[in-house]
Amino acid sequence: MENWQPNMMQGQTAVITGVSRKIGIGAAIARALAEVGCNIFTTYFRPYDATMPWGSQAGEASELIAELQQMGSEAAGLELDLSQPTAPAELFAVVQERFGQANILVNNAAYSTSEDIYGLSATSLDDHYAVNVRGMALLCQAFVQQFAGKSWVENGRIINLSSGQSFSPMPGELAYIASKGAVEALTLSLSAQLASLGITVNAIDPGITDTGWIPDELRQQFVAQAPMKRIGTPKDAARLIRFLASPEAGWITGQLIRSRGGL
Repeated sequence: MENWQPNMMQGQTAVITGVSRKIGIGAAIARALAEVGCNIFTTYFRPYDATMPWGSQAGEASELIAELQQMGSEAAGLELDLSQPTAPAELFAVVQERFGQANILVNNAAYSTSEDIYGLSATSLDDHYAVNVRGMALLCQAFVQQFAGKSWVENGRIINLSSGQSFSPMPGELAYIASKGAVEALTLSLSAQLASLGITVNAIDPGITDTGWIPDELRQQFVAQAPMKRIGTPKDAARLIRFLASPEAGWITGQLIRSRGGL
């Protein structure tokens, strides 16, 4: 996209889930949309980050919100456990009170642990389903319910994040890839239902993205295999999402777009 104007999406409101780390994909999406004038509402859940190798920094999510405000964006956030069935409705009630209707929903939050077939358990499957499938689907529902009674939604956008499970095998992450497969299936069918309202629904696969989780030795392996001699950055994913959220992407729906640098 050639001519991004600083205020081309001025006044639109984007809800972005899973924005807790300043070097993460969610943070890059928030910055990219703030740059073009969007109001930003984020969710984060630090107890989950605390269980991950990268850990949780107590003030990081709020520091990012302050950064977005310094960029000129109206920005706010909420710590929210998306595994709870009532969380999506609670989120959009807060967004409505703060900003009014949201135009853009980016389902970036994900639950991910590693299990092969021998380590798979009912608990792990349920934990992945609760956030990655049920949470995502109910967030889509809460977003759409904002527009009850409308015949057309100007610049309505839902963008889901998937993974590479339909591109290459991921045998060590079976619960995760099963849930992300459901994300892709819902994206296609939901797009067909919402097209008549003017709401587009797409998914992206950002590929291997360096958000601080890759050990040096593994990073070297990834780079050696990469046709472009590097791996993805959060900004790579954010630029694609900004395009899909923009007025220029109004004819694109029901797609899974791979942003993998040829990998």
